[in-house]
Amino acid sequence: MSEQLKQLRGQIDAIDNELLELVSKRARLAQQIGKIKKNGIVYRPEREAQILARMQQQNPGPINNEHIKQLFIEIMSLCRALEKPMSVAYLGPNGTFSEEAALKRFGSTITTVACDSIDDVFRTVESDAANYGVVPVENSSEGAVGRSMDLLLQTPLTICGEIQLPVHQFLMAQQTEFAQISKIYSHPQSLAQCHQWLKTNLPHISHSALVNTASNADAARQAAADKQSAAVASKRAAELFGLSICAENIEDDPKNTTRFLVIGKQVVEASGKDKTSLIMSTNNCSGAIYKLLEPLAQHGVSMSRLESRPSRTGLWQYVFFVDIEGHQQDNNVAIALEELREKAVFLKILGSYPAT
Repeated sequence: MSEQLKQLRGQIDAIDNELLELVSKRARLAQQIGKIKKNGIVYRPEREAQILARMQQQNPGPINNEHIKQLFIEIMSLCRALEKPMSVAYLGPNGTFSEEAALKRFGSTITTVACDSIDDVFRTVESDAANYGVVPVENSSEGAVGRSMDLLLQTPLTICGEIQLPVHQFLMAQQTEFAQISKIYSHPQSLAQCHQWLKTNLPHISHSALVNTASNADAARQAAADKQSAAVASKRAAELFGLSICAENIEDDPKNTTRFLVIGKQVVEASGKDKTSLIMSTNNCSGAIYKLLEPLAQHGVSMSRLESRPSRTGLWQYVFFVDIEGHQQDNNVAIALEELREKAVFLKILGSYPAT
């Protein structure tokens, strides 16, 4: 071993010792904060968003910002656990994109609660069987996840955060020969995201042989029990169920991304870069939507999303899901929302939270 290599490794060892001491010091401070809070709320999305933004702004490289962000999420996850254990519900079983989103946002030092359906995620958080829930709300290719939107209308829970997860789909089976595959299991959203690829590369698979499942992980579980079938799911699902990867990144859109929401029972303070989600409805008359949205334009509030859903209270009655930039405590947003209340037949603020 050269003398230069020894010196460099010696420097790395010294830095590792410093890192360990600093992380331990941070953890001890977190424990002190936990004692002061006396079993209060330990997850502060606005505070964590500010830390992550600062670390990325100060990042000198060569590690890229996304990796710096995940590094500090893990550090905060470890320190949070010293204050108080935290549980997060998601659409299970293990190996789903929802689980991946939960771990991406909260780090690995949490108790995960796998649920059988999106409804169960909401019920689990509402009943305090979990502190938070993670649910998909929209995909860049396939649009809104209707069930999540319907439940946001009904639930007393609030939105505490959002997660943008790049979604890469994998074809997996007990063997890798396409010709031996006669059936494909997957969640309907994933099948839709890979429609053209499947049509081009497995033309012998009929539409009736594409089987919808409750989750991608469940699809992998079923494929693991059937030699003539395959699943479209995440790479982690293939590992969990012992399947071979037949093809990777088979999504039709290489930028395929799913947006998830964090749901809970707390009000999130302003972080400096926020988003507010709300649901509203108006009378069915000429120019009603224009008049309803007018306060946003008048007070300089940008709208990033507008989507309609049946209200389920009457024939051809709709509600509108809206995302706007800013926190509901911001002066211009607060004024615009107050004027919206006067114009809308119904208005429900789902929550303000850090924008990703």
